[in-house]
Amino acid sequence: MNVKQHRNILITCGPGLKDYLQAEVEALGFRVVSTHPGSVVTRGSYLDCMKLNLCLRTAYNVLILLREFRCGSTSALYKQISNVPWENIIAPEEYLCVLSKVDTWTINNSMYPNMKVKDAIVDRINRKTGSRPDSGSDRNNVVVNLFWKGDKGWIYLNTSGVKLSDRNYRKMPHKAPLRESLAAGIIMATGYDGSQDIVLPMCGSGTLAIESAFIAMNKPAGSLRTDFGFKHVKVFDKNIWEVTRREVRKTIRKDGLQKRIIATDIDAQAIEAARQNARTAGVEHLIEFNVCDFADTEVPQGDGIVVMNPEYGLRLGELEELEKEYKRIGDFLKQKCQGYSGYIFTGNKQLGGKIGLKTSRRMIFFNGNIECRLLKYELYEGSKQQENSE
Repeated sequence: MNVKQHRNILITCGPGLKDYLQAEVEALGFRVVSTHPGSVVTRGSYLDCMKLNLCLRTAYNVLILLREFRCGSTSALYKQISNVPWENIIAPEEYLCVLSKVDTWTINNSMYPNMKVKDAIVDRINRKTGSRPDSGSDRNNVVVNLFWKGDKGWIYLNTSGVKLSDRNYRKMPHKAPLRESLAAGIIMATGYDGSQDIVLPMCGSGTLAIESAFIAMNKPAGSLRTDFGFKHVKVFDKNIWEVTRREVRKTIRKDGLQKRIIATDIDAQAIEAARQNARTAGVEHLIEFNVCDFADTEVPQGDGIVVMNPEYGLRLGELEELEKEYKRIGDFLKQKCQGYSGYIFTGNKQLGGKIGLKTSRRMIFFNGNIECRLLKYELYEGSKQQENSE
């Protein structure tokens, strides 16, 4: 495998994050070739994948294309996969995981293509080296992805391994935490860049606050991870990786923040979890954590951003109580956050309408399989309560 050869790179993300991922990829200097729901395609080398894995905030996985082929049957699939020089990519002592996404009339058992790809890879390595790697579902080592649609197939090396949204700082997740990549997308959607105060009531385990600090510092999202899929292939060069990391670290802000990040929660255990997570992430000194009701959160004078992620009320019997809570949120925004841009992230359109302020923008995201909206409010001085048309 030529580590400098340019190939298609498929970068996956959660639903609703594609536009933010595209902006990130372009900001890193890569040209976006195409976009699809849940993915962005660019071109680059295996070496470029190191930088992408280290820096991308909203991505799930960075996949580099090894082979594109016609494929009308599982026997043809086995043959095509066998033609890839796997012995130059995967050492026999490594561990292999195969993932597949299949949409073809020839297959009715989605696990069967996985098995055929795995067999083709390990059989070839065994023929060439006399031994074969173990395989299974663990994604901590070598991961290979198959996409098979109709009569076309694509085989990729997954250079991330475990999803990039697993940042390695959330040791105390507390209740229903947002995935880190989603939290980063939400903060990016507000336009936050560290030049404004940002206030985060109802902060839970602190994911929104920590991702805000990462963005403000320009700290690479993957800087806490010690392992990536690209480190488990034969062409991995530790020296090149260390050079890549040093180059990226040069862009981290060293002068501290001029503005404040304030995160509060009424639950003391949530704040303790958030502090610990921020400590692990190396950004505790940048975030002001406090235990209080959201309505008592300090809001600095001037302009800024306030982001809240209240409960959605998915269980029976919760709606009536949460309607009162959402009305209180509207009162807090109107009375204490004048001059700010306000954002509410919710998976319940009915409750969003109880805020009592007119939205200036609604952005769709998904928290797992729940369709959510990030509702934006321009909180001008003297804002009058209006029914939300959502």
